[in-house]
Amino acid sequence: MRARAGSCGQGEGNGGNAVGVTEEDIAEVIAWLTSLHDTLTREFEAIDGGGTFRRDAWERPEGGGGESRVLENGKLFEKAGINYSLVHGASLPPSASARRPELAGRSFRAMGLSMVLHPHNPYVPTTHANWRFFVAERPGDAPVWWFGGGFDLTPYYPFEEDAVHWHRTARDACQRFGDDVYPRFKKWCDEYFYLRHRDETRGVGGLFYDDLTHWPFETCFAFSRAVADHYLPAYEPIVERRRSTPYGEREREFQLYRRGRYVEFNLVYDRGTLFGLQSGGRTESILMSLPPVVHWQYDWSPEPGSPEETLYKDFLRPRDWLGEST
Repeated sequence: MRARAGSCGQGEGNGGNAVGVTEEDIAEVIAWLTSLHDTLTREFEAIDGGGTFRRDAWERPEGGGGESRVLENGKLFEKAGINYSLVHGASLPPSASARRPELAGRSFRAMGLSMVLHPHNPYVPTTHANWRFFVAERPGDAPVWWFGGGFDLTPYYPFEEDAVHWHRTARDACQRFGDDVYPRFKKWCDEYFYLRHRDETRGVGGLFYDDLTHWPFETCFAFSRAVADHYLPAYEPIVERRRSTPYGEREREFQLYRRGRYVEFNLVYDRGTLFGLQSGGRTESILMSLPPVVHWQYDWSPEPGSPEETLYKDFLRPRDWLGEST
Protein backbone atom coordinates (compact mmCIF):
# COMPACT_ATOMS: atom_id res chain seq x y z
CA MET A 1 0.00 0.00 0.00
CA ARG A 2 1.36 3.41 -0.98
CA ALA A 3 1.64 6.41 1.28
CA ARG A 4 -1.36 8.64 1.75
CA ALA A 5 -1.23 11.91 -0.20
CA GLY A 6 0.28 14.76 1.72
CA SER A 7 1.35 18.30 0.93
CA CYS A 8 3.36 18.85 -2.20
CA GLY A 9 7.02 19.51 -1.69
CA GLN A 10 10.56 18.47 -2.28
CA GLY A 11 11.96 15.26 -0.86
CA GLU A 12 15.07 16.94 0.50
CA GLY A 13 15.88 15.84 4.01
CA ASN A 14 13.54 12.86 4.17
CA GLY A 15 15.33 10.52 1.77
CA GLY A 16 12.31 10.41 -0.53
CA ASN A 17 8.92 8.79 -0.20
CA ALA A 18 8.78 6.03 2.38
CA VAL A 19 7.16 3.71 -0.14
CA GLY A 20 9.32 2.17 -2.85
CA VAL A 21 8.71 2.18 -6.56
CA THR A 22 8.01 -0.96 -8.60
CA GLU A 23 9.44 -2.04 -11.93
CA GLU A 24 5.95 -1.59 -13.38
CA ASP A 25 5.97 2.02 -12.18
CA ILE A 26 9.34 2.65 -13.82
CA ALA A 27 8.19 1.04 -17.07
CA GLU A 28 5.14 3.31 -17.09
CA VAL A 29 7.32 6.41 -16.77
CA ILE A 30 9.60 5.22 -19.58
CA ALA A 31 6.62 4.58 -21.86
CA TRP A 32 5.23 8.05 -21.14
CA LEU A 33 8.55 9.82 -21.79
CA THR A 34 9.16 8.03 -25.09
CA SER A 35 5.62 8.78 -26.24
CA LEU A 36 6.02 12.43 -25.21
CA HIS A 37 9.28 12.55 -27.17
CA ASP A 38 7.44 11.52 -30.33
CA THR A 39 4.49 13.84 -29.70
CA LEU A 40 6.61 16.94 -29.14
CA THR A 41 8.75 16.13 -32.17
CA ARG A 42 5.65 16.01 -34.40
CA GLU A 43 4.10 19.12 -32.88
CA PHE A 44 7.19 21.30 -33.15
CA GLU A 45 7.94 20.18 -36.70
CA ALA A 46 4.40 21.31 -37.55
CA ILE A 47 4.82 24.61 -35.70
CA ASP A 48 8.13 25.26 -37.46
CA GLY A 49 6.45 24.67 -40.81
CA GLY A 50 9.50 23.56 -42.76
CA GLY A 51 12.24 21.94 -40.72
CA THR A 52 12.59 18.35 -39.57
CA PHE A 53 14.40 16.89 -36.58
CA ARG A 54 17.56 14.93 -37.21
CA ARG A 55 17.45 11.79 -35.03
CA ASP A 56 20.64 10.63 -33.38
CA ALA A 57 20.47 7.52 -31.19
CA TRP A 58 23.38 7.03 -28.81
CA GLU A 59 24.65 4.66 -26.14
CA ARG A 60 26.44 5.51 -22.91
CA PRO A 61 29.43 3.24 -22.20
CA GLU A 62 28.70 3.27 -18.45
CA GLY A 63 25.12 2.15 -19.04
CA GLY A 64 22.03 3.28 -20.90
CA GLY A 65 21.58 5.68 -23.78
CA GLY A 66 19.04 7.84 -25.50
CA GLU A 67 18.07 9.71 -28.63
CA SER A 68 18.79 13.35 -29.46
CA ARG A 69 16.58 15.09 -31.99
CA VAL A 70 17.82 18.40 -33.38
CA LEU A 71 16.22 20.77 -35.89
CA GLU A 72 18.50 23.44 -37.35
CA ASN A 73 17.77 26.41 -39.60
CA GLY A 74 14.06 25.80 -39.86
CA LYS A 75 11.48 28.40 -40.84
CA LEU A 76 10.80 29.38 -37.22
CA PHE A 77 13.54 27.75 -35.15
CA GLU A 78 17.20 28.54 -35.65
CA LYS A 79 17.89 25.56 -33.41
CA ALA A 80 15.55 23.22 -31.54
CA GLY A 81 16.47 20.13 -29.60
CA ILE A 82 14.42 17.44 -27.87
CA ASN A 83 16.46 14.83 -26.00
CA TYR A 84 15.39 11.61 -24.34
CA SER A 85 17.77 9.63 -22.15
CA LEU A 86 17.63 6.60 -19.90
CA VAL A 87 20.93 6.06 -18.10
CA HIS A 88 22.12 4.07 -15.12
CA GLY A 89 25.28 3.84 -13.08
CA ALA A 90 26.93 2.42 -9.99
CA SER A 91 26.98 5.68 -8.00
CA LEU A 92 25.09 8.95 -8.12
CA PRO A 93 27.31 11.83 -9.30
CA PRO A 94 28.02 14.70 -6.88
CA SER A 95 25.49 17.05 -8.51
CA ALA A 96 22.69 14.63 -7.59
CA SER A 97 23.78 13.75 -4.07
CA ALA A 98 25.24 17.04 -2.82
CA ARG A 99 21.93 18.18 -1.35
CA ARG A 100 21.00 14.67 -0.23
CA PRO A 101 24.14 13.08 1.21
CA GLU A 102 22.18 10.04 2.40
CA LEU A 103 21.98 8.98 -1.27
CA ALA A 104 25.74 9.03 -1.86
CA GLY A 105 27.01 5.65 -3.02
CA ARG A 106 23.66 4.38 -4.27
CA SER A 107 23.31 3.10 -7.81
CA PHE A 108 20.89 5.05 -9.94
CA ARG A 109 18.55 5.03 -12.88
CA ALA A 110 17.76 8.40 -14.44
CA MET A 111 15.32 9.00 -17.25
CA GLY A 112 14.18 12.25 -18.71
CA LEU A 113 13.13 14.42 -21.59
CA SER A 114 14.69 17.85 -22.06
CA MET A 115 14.04 20.39 -24.78
CA VAL A 116 15.15 23.89 -25.77
CA LEU A 117 13.82 26.01 -28.64
CA HIS A 118 15.82 28.95 -30.03
CA PRO A 119 13.78 30.87 -32.64
CA HIS A 120 15.19 33.04 -35.42
CA ASN A 121 12.90 35.97 -34.68
CA PRO A 122 13.95 37.95 -31.57
CA TYR A 123 10.30 38.68 -30.82
CA VAL A 124 9.63 34.97 -30.28
CA PRO A 125 10.92 33.86 -26.86
CA THR A 126 13.29 31.01 -26.26
CA THR A 127 11.78 28.26 -24.14
CA HIS A 128 13.00 25.26 -22.17
CA ALA A 129 11.12 22.31 -20.70
CA ASN A 130 12.17 19.20 -18.84
CA TRP A 131 10.59 16.15 -17.20
CA ARG A 132 12.70 13.62 -15.30
CA PHE A 133 12.51 10.68 -12.93
CA PHE A 134 15.26 9.25 -10.73
CA VAL A 135 15.56 6.02 -8.80
CA ALA A 136 18.45 5.53 -6.33
CA GLU A 137 19.00 1.98 -5.09
CA ARG A 138 21.06 0.09 -2.54
CA PRO A 139 20.86 -3.63 -1.70
CA GLY A 140 18.64 -4.26 1.30
CA ASP A 141 16.90 -0.86 1.13
CA ALA A 142 13.75 0.26 -0.64
CA PRO A 143 14.44 2.31 -3.78
CA VAL A 144 14.37 6.07 -3.32
CA TRP A 145 12.60 7.86 -6.16
CA TRP A 146 11.71 11.40 -7.16
CA PHE A 147 10.30 13.42 -10.04
CA GLY A 148 11.45 16.77 -11.37
CA GLY A 149 10.65 19.08 -14.24
CA GLY A 150 8.94 22.23 -15.38
CA PHE A 151 9.01 24.82 -18.13
CA ASP A 152 10.29 28.39 -18.42
CA LEU A 153 10.24 31.27 -20.89
CA THR A 154 13.07 33.59 -21.94
CA PRO A 155 11.80 36.57 -23.94
CA TYR A 156 14.11 39.05 -25.63
CA TYR A 157 11.45 41.72 -26.08
CA PRO A 158 8.90 42.47 -23.37
CA PHE A 159 5.19 41.73 -23.82
CA GLU A 160 3.20 41.54 -20.63
CA GLU A 161 0.32 39.69 -22.28
CA ASP A 162 2.71 36.88 -23.20
CA ALA A 163 4.05 36.56 -19.66
CA VAL A 164 0.53 36.61 -18.20
CA HIS A 165 -0.68 33.93 -20.62
CA TRP A 166 2.38 31.79 -19.86
CA HIS A 167 1.81 31.95 -16.12
CA ARG A 168 -1.95 31.54 -16.35
CA THR A 169 -1.42 28.29 -18.25
CA ALA A 170 1.20 27.19 -15.72
CA ARG A 171 -1.30 27.83 -12.93
CA ASP A 172 -3.93 25.82 -14.79
CA ALA A 173 -1.53 22.86 -14.91
CA CYS A 174 -1.20 22.96 -11.12
CA GLN A 175 -4.75 23.80 -10.11
CA ARG A 176 -6.18 20.37 -9.35
CA PHE A 177 -3.16 19.50 -7.18
CA GLY A 178 -3.73 22.27 -4.64
CA ASP A 179 -3.89 26.04 -4.43
CA ASP A 180 -0.35 26.24 -3.05
CA VAL A 181 1.31 24.32 -5.89
CA TYR A 182 1.58 27.03 -8.56
CA PRO A 183 2.89 29.73 -6.17
CA ARG A 184 5.45 27.34 -4.71
CA PHE A 185 6.81 26.03 -8.00
CA LYS A 186 6.62 29.47 -9.63
CA LYS A 187 8.78 30.85 -6.80
CA TRP A 188 11.17 27.92 -7.11
CA CYS A 189 11.50 28.63 -10.85
CA ASP A 190 12.29 32.30 -10.19
CA GLU A 191 14.95 31.27 -7.69
CA TYR A 192 16.43 28.47 -9.78
CA PHE A 193 16.78 30.45 -13.04
CA TYR A 194 18.57 33.32 -11.35
CA LEU A 195 22.04 34.39 -12.41
CA ARG A 196 23.64 35.52 -9.18
CA HIS A 197 26.66 37.04 -10.91
CA ARG A 198 24.33 39.21 -13.04
CA ASP A 199 21.63 39.83 -10.41
CA GLU A 200 18.88 39.01 -12.89
CA THR A 201 16.57 36.14 -13.76
CA ARG A 202 17.09 34.30 -17.03
CA GLY A 203 13.58 35.19 -18.17
CA VAL A 204 10.04 35.37 -16.81
CA GLY A 205 10.11 31.92 -15.22
CA GLY A 206 7.28 29.43 -15.16
CA LEU A 207 7.38 26.21 -13.14
CA PHE A 208 10.28 24.31 -11.61
CA TYR A 209 10.15 21.35 -9.25
CA ASP A 210 12.67 18.77 -8.10
CA ASP A 211 12.86 16.01 -5.47
CA LEU A 212 9.08 15.66 -5.80
CA THR A 213 8.10 12.77 -3.51
CA HIS A 214 5.66 14.07 -0.91
CA TRP A 215 2.66 12.79 -2.82
CA PRO A 216 2.20 9.12 -3.65
CA PHE A 217 3.91 7.96 -6.84
CA GLU A 218 0.67 8.06 -8.83
CA THR A 219 0.01 11.70 -7.91
CA CYS A 220 3.57 12.85 -8.55
CA PHE A 221 3.47 11.12 -11.93
CA ALA A 222 0.08 12.67 -12.73
CA PHE A 223 1.45 16.10 -11.88
CA SER A 224 4.38 15.70 -14.28
CA ARG A 225 1.97 14.63 -17.02
CA ALA A 226 -0.25 17.65 -16.33
CA VAL A 227 2.72 20.02 -16.65
CA ALA A 228 3.66 18.39 -19.96
CA ASP A 229 0.07 18.62 -21.22
CA HIS A 230 0.05 22.38 -20.62
CA TYR A 231 3.38 23.15 -22.27
CA LEU A 232 2.19 23.52 -25.86
CA PRO A 233 -0.92 25.53 -24.85
CA ALA A 234 1.42 27.86 -22.95
CA TYR A 235 3.93 28.39 -25.77
CA GLU A 236 2.19 28.03 -29.12
CA PRO A 237 -0.14 31.07 -28.81
CA ILE A 238 2.88 33.27 -28.03
CA VAL A 239 4.66 31.93 -31.11
CA GLU A 240 1.68 32.65 -33.34
CA ARG A 241 1.39 36.23 -32.02
CA ARG A 242 5.08 37.05 -32.58
CA ARG A 243 6.50 34.92 -35.41
CA SER A 244 5.64 37.42 -38.19
CA THR A 245 6.81 40.54 -36.33
CA PRO A 246 9.37 42.38 -38.49
CA TYR A 247 12.83 42.82 -37.00
CA GLY A 248 16.19 44.26 -38.01
CA GLU A 249 19.85 44.22 -37.09
CA ARG A 250 19.28 45.97 -33.76
CA GLU A 251 16.86 43.33 -32.49
CA ARG A 252 19.02 40.50 -33.79
CA GLU A 253 22.13 41.86 -32.08
CA PHE A 254 20.26 42.19 -28.80
CA GLN A 255 18.96 38.63 -29.10
CA LEU A 256 22.50 37.34 -29.63
CA TYR A 257 23.74 39.32 -26.64
CA ARG A 258 20.98 38.03 -24.37
CA ARG A 259 21.66 34.48 -25.52
CA GLY A 260 24.96 34.86 -23.71
CA ARG A 261 23.03 34.79 -20.44
CA TYR A 262 21.53 31.47 -21.49
CA VAL A 263 24.99 30.04 -22.01
CA GLU A 264 26.26 31.43 -18.70
CA PHE A 265 23.40 29.90 -16.73
CA ASN A 266 23.60 26.48 -18.34
CA LEU A 267 27.35 26.12 -17.91
CA VAL A 268 27.60 27.60 -14.41
CA TYR A 269 24.39 26.69 -12.58
CA ASP A 270 22.17 24.19 -14.38
CA ARG A 271 21.81 20.91 -12.47
CA GLY A 272 20.93 18.90 -15.56
CA THR A 273 24.03 20.03 -17.42
CA LEU A 274 26.25 19.33 -14.41
CA PHE A 275 24.63 15.92 -13.83
CA GLY A 276 25.14 14.95 -17.47
CA LEU A 277 28.78 15.98 -17.54
CA GLN A 278 29.59 14.44 -14.15
CA SER A 279 27.86 11.15 -14.98
CA GLY A 280 29.74 10.65 -18.23
CA GLY A 281 26.82 11.58 -20.44
CA ARG A 282 27.02 12.33 -24.14
CA THR A 283 28.48 15.81 -24.49
CA GLU A 284 26.78 16.65 -27.79
CA SER A 285 23.39 15.88 -26.28
CA ILE A 286 24.09 17.66 -23.00
CA LEU A 287 25.19 20.86 -24.74
CA MET A 288 22.37 20.69 -27.29
CA SER A 289 20.61 23.36 -25.22
CA LEU A 290 23.14 26.04 -26.15
CA PRO A 291 22.14 28.53 -28.87
CA PRO A 292 23.87 28.25 -32.24
CA VAL A 293 25.11 31.86 -32.37
CA VAL A 294 25.83 34.11 -29.38
CA HIS A 295 27.62 37.41 -28.74
CA TRP A 296 29.18 38.96 -25.66
CA GLN A 297 29.89 42.70 -25.37
CA TYR A 298 31.94 44.39 -22.71
CA ASP A 299 29.98 46.50 -20.20
CA TRP A 300 26.92 46.89 -22.43
CA SER A 301 23.78 48.61 -21.15
CA PRO A 302 20.45 49.39 -22.84
CA GLU A 303 19.45 52.85 -24.01
CA PRO A 304 17.17 54.71 -21.58
CA GLY A 305 13.53 54.40 -22.54
CA SER A 306 14.15 51.57 -25.01
CA PRO A 307 12.31 48.21 -25.15
CA GLU A 308 15.59 46.59 -24.17
CA GLU A 309 15.69 48.69 -21.00
CA THR A 310 12.09 47.69 -20.24
CA LEU A 311 13.13 44.05 -20.40
CA TYR A 312 15.91 44.68 -17.88
CA LYS A 313 13.87 46.84 -15.52
CA ASP A 314 10.52 45.07 -15.57
CA PHE A 315 10.98 41.49 -16.77
CA LEU A 316 14.27 40.12 -15.43
CA ARG A 317 13.09 39.96 -11.83
CA PRO A 318 10.46 37.90 -10.01
CA ARG A 319 6.95 39.28 -10.48
CA ASP A 320 3.45 38.23 -9.54
CA TRP A 321 2.28 38.19 -13.15
CA LEU A 322 -1.21 36.92 -12.38
CA GLY A 323 -1.79 39.14 -9.35
CA GLU A 324 -0.73 42.22 -11.31
CA SER A 325 -3.02 41.37 -14.24
CA THR A 326 -6.25 41.16 -12.22
